Amino acid sequence: MIIKASGIHKSFGTLEVLKGIDLQVEKGEILAVMGASGAGKTTLLQILGTLSVPDAGSLEIDGTTVFDGSARSLKGDALAAFRGRRIGFVFQAHHLLPEFTALENVMIPALIAGRPAPEAREAASGLLDTVGLSGRSGHKPSELSGGEQQRVAIARALVNSPAVLFADEPTGNLDSVTKEEIHKLLFSLRDSLGQTLVIVTHDPGLASLCDRTLIMQDGLIVG
Repeated sequence: MIIKASGIHKSFGTLEVLKGIDLQVEKGEILAVMGASGAGKTTLLQILGTLSVPDAGSLEIDGTTVFDGSARSLKGDALAAFRGRRIGFVFQAHHLLPEFTALENVMIPALIAGRPAPEAREAASGLLDTVGLSGRSGHKPSELSGGEQQRVAIARALVNSPAVLFADEPTGNLDSVTKEEIHKLLFSLRDSLGQTLVIVTHDPGLASLCDRTLIMQDGLIVG
């Protein structure tokens, strides 16, 4: 079991966004999370990705207790270090740094994690090859297409070999042909790397490809 979440609650002021979420994700599983805007999908993703702290409930990722309201919970620098090592993120916007090349953008999380520069460079180069961009490693984001930029973002998310890759509308800004290419790439990561993915999407085509789809409504999983 890679993710085990129990009784997750989250409110913002008087608005209760998550009302008691129980969720388990197996290693190597590709899970889609769907629901209307305001259902709580992104809030759930932020908590599962340790970017936000629940008001109540517990979360275990890859055998580590991240949140449970006790002294065992990770906090501060320990939580940030865990996130950097064990969790990867891909968003609808690429968030690449414009002054750096594709290779340098992919290297950055590895360098932040304290890995030696030669090791980070080797890992980044290998991942750019995995996502089909080995010939574009020296290009800056402005010299890449939208699909190529998203491939760089995926490689960057993978550079520290995360236990889970979280993706929030990863193909929302792409045309239909590029979207299909990125979908194939995401699913190939399980075959090549054994990667676990949790994908928030409004795209029923993408969700239909996943192993399992959870439907959220009003802060609850309803299907």
